Amino acid sequence: MRPAKRTQPGTAPAIVWLRQDLRLADNPALHAACRRGGPVVPVFIWAPEEEGAWPPGGASRWWLHQSLGKLVGEFRAAGVKLIIRRGASLLELLRVVKATGAEAVFWNRRYEPAIVARDRKIEEALRASGLQAESCSGAPLHKPETIRNKAGQPFRVFTPFWRTCLASGEPGEPLPAPRRLTPPTRRPASLPLAALELEPKPNWADGLRAAWEPGSAGAKAELQRFLRGGLLTYAVDRNRPDLMGTSRLSPHLHFGEISPRQVWQAVRRFAESKAIPAAVWRNWQFLTELGWREFAHHLLVHFPHTPEQPLRPEFARFPWRKNPAWLRAWQQGRTGYPLVDAGLRELWSSGWIHNRVRMVVASFLVKNLLLPWQPGARWFWDTLVDADLANNTLGWQWTAGCGADAAPFFRIFNPVSQGEKFDPEGSYVRRWVPELARLPAAWIHQPWEAPPATLAAAGVELGHSYPRPIVSLRISREVALEAYRRITR
Repeated sequence: MRPAKRTQPGTAPAIVWLRQDLRLADNPALHAACRRGGPVVPVFIWAPEEEGAWPPGGASRWWLHQSLGKLVGEFRAAGVKLIIRRGASLLELLRVVKATGAEAVFWNRRYEPAIVARDRKIEEALRASGLQAESCSGAPLHKPETIRNKAGQPFRVFTPFWRTCLASGEPGEPLPAPRRLTPPTRRPASLPLAALELEPKPNWADGLRAAWEPGSAGAKAELQRFLRGGLLTYAVDRNRPDLMGTSRLSPHLHFGEISPRQVWQAVRRFAESKAIPAAVWRNWQFLTELGWREFAHHLLVHFPHTPEQPLRPEFARFPWRKNPAWLRAWQQGRTGYPLVDAGLRELWSSGWIHNRVRMVVASFLVKNLLLPWQPGARWFWDTLVDADLANNTLGWQWTAGCGADAAPFFRIFNPVSQGEKFDPEGSYVRRWVPELARLPAAWIHQPWEAPPATLAAAGVELGHSYPRPIVSLRISREVALEAYRRITR
């Protein structure tokens, strides 16, 4: 399909193809389109079938609906309409080209393997049609494909990777949001947002609505809340699920409602306002967590098989169990271990789970239940509002011991000691496992050890109001370590 008749040089419309970059500020693709000086046509195309084995899950679709709704308003305020389409991405882009007379298409890169392959074909087809087609770097702080070790190979260990990133220079200042955009003279048709059918039916998203404010305004509010009340204590409080000790920016970063560069520079300005030296704040734990996000994308780019296969090949021989009943109990938060159950119920209700607890519930699945990590990753993919293929893959392979820079397999998180250390009063468990709410803190993380009179006074009947543990921590640990020894002999 050839583009429509062109207008005067420099004035033809440019399309901005939006994907996981749902913002106006610090949006390199939007900035590139604006630099042409002509009309700008923002386009979002819903094409989940093009995402390979990992189309967005239920919680992600809910978030996407809310975020797109906010973005529609932001573009309207800037003077243009966000065009919403559903179907094959290339076909819809060419249709918008024909309808508007656009001469250029810009987009920000994604790094999922199926999307990389698709975008390459789309770029070739657009250029073959006589269009300017340009991808921009707008998601990570550094281009994942450019960071290499001294031997020219991708990193597999985080610390030297992040040291190399830091040595490559400070992230630049975020690009400003355009105040006013010029609409095309011929406006293409657009679907109503509801036509994408992203909202769940039946409606199970009340907990998500209560917990989150999707959109760039919500992202900025979350960041400001964290800067004011959590950044300086993050290194300690980030491990406490009973406290508001984390930034909760992960879904906003995933959907591109805020960029990591915006976050980095906001931290820099905050530190400078407190006269904190750069040598100190650049090594803050929170910025190191941004580094782990960078590392996740680095690994996905260089090892694209890892969403489904272990990076360490010996784990392909691991003797995983098949036990659907145990998997269901884990998914439903009915394992009999309160911290595990609290985390999985928080996940189901709010679409999010505290990072410390993520590690605990993942460890329990793969090392106590000896179930493969892939079903766990799939469950997170469907239920997390921050489901991100790079981060999800890194997290699960790290916990399972089969990925880059992985935790040693013998590091098995004990949900009792983890609960006692990081939820000392049991507040987190009481919130998400209310049937245990009346238990004293001494027993809330191990109710099976509580005296019968204490259980009765708290209204807890093990095996009825709350399940007994489905496995023994001691025995399951021994079984897991023996299974590991079998693949390393």
